[in-house]
Amino acid sequence: MPKPNIRGAIITSTKPHKSFSKRVIESGLWVFSLKALQHIFNFARLIILARILSPNDFGLIGIALLTLATLETFSYTGFQAALIQKKDDIKQYLDSVWTFLIVRGIALFIIVYLIAPHIAIFFETSEARLIIRIVGLSFLIGGFTNIGVVFFQKKLEFNKEFKYQLAATITDFIVSVVTVLILRNVWALVLGLLAGKTVRCVTSYLFHPYRPHLHFSLRKVQELFDFGKWIFVSSILVFLITQGDDAFVGKVLGTTALGFYQLAYKISNIPATEISHVIARVTFPAYSIIRDNILNLRESYLRTLQVTVFLSLPVTGLTFVLAPDFTKVFLGEKWMPMVPTMQMLTLFGMLRAIGATTGAVFMAVGKPEARTRIQFGQLVLLTLIIYPLSMRWGILGTSMAVTAYALIFNTVAVHKVFKIIESNSKGMVKLFMIPLIGTSLAILSVFGVKVSLFASISLASFLALITVGMIVYILAIHFFYIIFDYEDDYIVHKQIIMMLGLKNK
Repeated sequence: MPKPNIRGAIITSTKPHKSFSKRVIESGLWVFSLKALQHIFNFARLIILARILSPNDFGLIGIALLTLATLETFSYTGFQAALIQKKDDIKQYLDSVWTFLIVRGIALFIIVYLIAPHIAIFFETSEARLIIRIVGLSFLIGGFTNIGVVFFQKKLEFNKEFKYQLAATITDFIVSVVTVLILRNVWALVLGLLAGKTVRCVTSYLFHPYRPHLHFSLRKVQELFDFGKWIFVSSILVFLITQGDDAFVGKVLGTTALGFYQLAYKISNIPATEISHVIARVTFPAYSIIRDNILNLRESYLRTLQVTVFLSLPVTGLTFVLAPDFTKVFLGEKWMPMVPTMQMLTLFGMLRAIGATTGAVFMAVGKPEARTRIQFGQLVLLTLIIYPLSMRWGILGTSMAVTAYALIFNTVAVHKVFKIIESNSKGMVKLFMIPLIGTSLAILSVFGVKVSLFASISLASFLALITVGMIVYILAIHFFYIIFDYEDDYIVHKQIIMMLGLKNK
């Protein structure tokens, strides 16, 4: 019988578990590397385009993407999650799923084409009609993507997904930047998006040998939908929660306000939420494998939560304090009105990152309905408070509304997961304490250096402030780790610190 690791790690004393843990760690590194490179390219693209395009341009593409997200959500199948969660052979399902997705893609494109004029009228901007129709081509392209790529996640082969996804990201970057320098309008965003989708479809066949065929079995599709129906309902709720604020801002506050809000949302949420999304992408298939072993599941989730807190808190804190300087240096004065909203949304991003760790557990143990009920509560609260707050404070009020629901219901989600894994929630205080202290010291140090040494912020001084903040955070974590001697509870922190070359005495 394998003996549990008393230090709280995922790994047990048997070789099979060591091999599995190694696969999970390697997968995490591949996903993290992919996300890091994607964000480098996306960030560079965003800076270049924001310098040339106007908030109204970003608002126009935002309306098109919102339209696509609406149709995508209300036709979402949950098949991919169901295929990953299944323990038996899934090849018998693949052709039916692929055929269904092709038909779905064609139908969605036709719907987009027909409703585009009505969407443009709703948002009172005729320019959006043609943009919506052209962007709708992404449904056609996506429907023909090789369903075999689902094995990249199911088998933890994220090294292959790295190549598959990165090719599309680089294509999007090159096409967007070249096009914006030539056209200097919103079509740069449109053409970059479609180019990336096309390359993703083509490379799905280059990087996976499975060759799907047109075949449809209603029985197999219904079997997958029994699990996927909760994912479908959940995706609708997630859409209404995460995109409802965009629709509200675009309709009530205007296209320009939507451009400000969406860019603030993207910048403030990228660092914190992508940390958890990287982890969740790996942990869902991993949890699905070990879901019958409550000890391994508990230790795996606690380690996941530790890593998320350790990384997301300092990123959130530094983003909050440096938001005005970031906007002025990288985007320019025309984007300064969105700074307070960006700062509020950084707090939302941190809460969202912590809450995102719970979804993989709910799905892996076969309880997706638990997450769905929590999301329904989020939607109800958002519906009640978004209008009065937005009418009082504009897009800042909108950001306050989404932060409020995230604070309440992500706390509920973590509490429910602690019940599933049979863990004492009192450990949460200890888990958060040291990263919170370290983040507070990092913020104070950055603010002090900024006031004392820099009368105005340049690119060099901005990078210097980030460096100061991260150094202070790492040193503070290391110091308090020694003082409190949390060897068992902070094994993740110790490993990260040792990787940075700081030896524990």
